Amino acid sequence: MADDAVLRVPPPHEIIIVPPPEHEDRHALLQQCIQVRIAVFVTEQGFPLEVEVDEHDPTATHFLLRLLPSLEPIGTIRAHKVESAGGSYYKLARLVVLKEYRHYKFGRNLVLALHNWAKVHARNSGVTDYVKMVCHSQAVRADSAGAVGFYRKFGYEEQGDLFDEDGEPHQKMVARLSLEE
Repeated sequence: MADDAVLRVPPPHEIIIVPPPEHEDRHALLQQCIQVRIAVFVTEQGFPLEVEVDEHDPTATHFLLRLLPSLEPIGTIRAHKVESAGGSYYKLARLVVLKEYRHYKFGRNLVLALHNWAKVHARNSGVTDYVKMVCHSQAVRADSAGAVGFYRKFGYEEQGDLFDEDGEPHQKMVARLSLEE
């Protein structure tokens, strides 16, 4: 059986949560996350370098996907909690996997890891029903045409009209993750 999908066994890997700001390893691991983001968003997709690192990076929770045993960084995602008049939510952002590893569906693993973290964080904050997740999905790019569809697989739904973010059309997407599971 020479089915291409059968041959796509992912290499050994791990997803770690970058430690909080006061931890001694945070800076080095956060830099690895940022370098992977620069490789994808700036070098591959052409977004400006000056918008890639922002005010949320120092305090956001970052997840780093690494190969084992080399610890080579190949993907990342981050989240931060937003408090607003309409209630709090977690903002999923900066999901990337290096191009040569995308066929292993590591993006799915990163989103699920972030969702699990958000659920635990929400429960620990006293939330009992659901956790609201928001992301701004790239809407129309030759290299990410499936981003909106990708997030739909996790229960995200489009909200509002397309808008410009960093010179590209994006779609706000919202999911409500049950805490009853």
